[in-house]
Amino acid sequence: MLETLLPILIFSALALAAIGAMRRIRLWRQGRPAQVDLLRGLAAMPRRYLVDLHHVVARDKVMSNTHVATAGGFVAAAALMILVHGLGLANPILGGLLLAASATMFVGSCFVARRRRNPPARLSKGPWMRLPKSLMAFSLGTFLITLPTLGILPAGLSQVMGHWILALALAAVLVWGLGEMFFGMTWGGPMKHAFAGALHLAFHRRAERFGGGRSSGLKALNLDDPEAKLGVEKPADFTWNQLLGFDACVQCGRCEAVCPAFAAGQPLNPKKLIQDMVVGLAGGSDAHYAGSPYPGQPVGDHAGSPDGPIVLSPTGHEGKALVDAETLWSCTTCRACVEECPMMIEHVDAIVDMRRHLTLERGQTPNKGAEVLDNLIATDNPGGFDPGSRLHWAADLNLPLMADVQQAEVLLWLGDGAFDMRNQRTLRALIKILHAAEVEFAVLGTEERDSGDVARRLGDEATFQSLAKRNIATLAKYRFQRIVTCDPHSFHVLGNEYGELGGHYEVRHHSTFIAELYEAGRLAFAPWKGGGVTYHDPCYLGRYNGEFDAPRNVLKALGIEVKEMQRSGFRSRCCGGGGGAPITDIPGERRIPDMRMNDVKESGAELVAVGCPQCTAMLEGVVDATAEVRDIAELVADALVARPAASGDVRAPQPAAEEMTP
Repeated sequence: MLETLLPILIFSALALAAIGAMRRIRLWRQGRPAQVDLLRGLAAMPRRYLVDLHHVVARDKVMSNTHVATAGGFVAAAALMILVHGLGLANPILGGLLLAASATMFVGSCFVARRRRNPPARLSKGPWMRLPKSLMAFSLGTFLITLPTLGILPAGLSQVMGHWILALALAAVLVWGLGEMFFGMTWGGPMKHAFAGALHLAFHRRAERFGGGRSSGLKALNLDDPEAKLGVEKPADFTWNQLLGFDACVQCGRCEAVCPAFAAGQPLNPKKLIQDMVVGLAGGSDAHYAGSPYPGQPVGDHAGSPDGPIVLSPTGHEGKALVDAETLWSCTTCRACVEECPMMIEHVDAIVDMRRHLTLERGQTPNKGAEVLDNLIATDNPGGFDPGSRLHWAADLNLPLMADVQQAEVLLWLGDGAFDMRNQRTLRALIKILHAAEVEFAVLGTEERDSGDVARRLGDEATFQSLAKRNIATLAKYRFQRIVTCDPHSFHVLGNEYGELGGHYEVRHHSTFIAELYEAGRLAFAPWKGGGVTYHDPCYLGRYNGEFDAPRNVLKALGIEVKEMQRSGFRSRCCGGGGGAPITDIPGERRIPDMRMNDVKESGAELVAVGCPQCTAMLEGVVDATAEVRDIAELVADALVARPAASGDVRAPQPAAEEMTP
């Protein structure tokens, strides 16, 4: 009897899954069009799943092996089940492979069950708690129904399994497993991420992230198109592959665990945000969400629809918002969530897209946001300082101007730290280093404008593009080999976001450039005689651009053995200074820089080396800090000694005039 039912069960489940897939695809297609290479994406999907995604999953070895067993076992068992039991292609080889695949999946499901017995707080519960049972039901049911096909059952066991009551019981277990694995994969349930996730990897909006690449620059808006959407007002304003990416969320909570705003008790949880977008995609409320809420906001207070506003306007109709504005403005854009996500979802892109609507369409940038944007428009700097005073701090340095020399080996980008007394010390230290290494450099002086980073992260794409285009026009007048800057935010924007607007430059963070100068023999240092030192990775240098080694190499060259904090490298905790967070200033239960300085304290270091003016400002603003904060350039400048005579003529190769950036 079971042999007769099996094909019906299998193909019924597949048919329902196909219907669910079409329904799911219609939900995704509510989004705006996006250009993707369908065939190339599908062809690349297996490698992206098995290699790129697995690199992220493999950071947790136990869960990585569990995922290989359960996911790999399921894919193999499902395909072999269709062949053996659906199409009747039973033979010892296929049957043996099916037994092995289902047994492997069962072992993996046991580890999932163990994990779910006492799950960490970041894991969503609710329907996810039945996942181990569903995996076991499918794998065990598949294993048992396959045994008779190989004729290896003892006579007694064969008779027992042949009893109609037990056969029906086994069929019920199999139906449960098939329903959860096939039906639930497309209609909704713990396995939904498998279907959506595979297609998300195939049609990812940042395909350049795969194959070892890196992509972190925001996508530009086409401001010349009068019909272009200025940001995202409702879920249907996202591109269809962004909606697909939201639907791929596995609710593992890795993003939640690393989010600095969530840890600070601000009203942001990246996992909840993505799930709210899924609610908006299908329509409904968050009442059934089974994970951690936004701090201070109970579950059940948010609802939305594909064509309804994500954030209600102050004068809008009565009802519930899909997301509160404070949630979007709490983000520091540190990309810790993106870096940790095993499904490679782009949380920050979504947040900035929604901010763009609030800023450009509604003019609702909170706290000092509007003032900063007005200053950028009026004075080309966020502080509203007189543009002519950009070099007042360097009156005694006689800095060469690009307008006078026309070309140089290095264009030194000062950034808006030029108006900050604390960062002026860092700039002076860097200039001392450049002179010691005999680097031919020049500055733009009053021709330099803000890079536009703050405006762009606050959602003001128009002001960003205006600043960027004017900077690009200025840079086009001169010839230089590379740009060097102390500011990772300017470094990122100039190197990764000006390109879409026509500005292509070789940009170096000052720590990278100092490391290169030292390796070329152009710098010599006295040995370090201070205390313990740790290093804080700036988000826009580390996670955004993958530069973790150069600053540590510089500290090593100084004779410093870095006392690494528990959260360092790609898992470094944000200082709280990115994404305009100090400007929007959304309150929480504690301050992000206070938490970071506590990390420094736990390392036992007496000094924290930094490489970012925002990080310096945030960390030095901590009351009762136990460690001194100093920029890498300051440490290097203090350690400079004359180079040995034998290396006095060592210089990095000078570019020919035609090799310089025009």
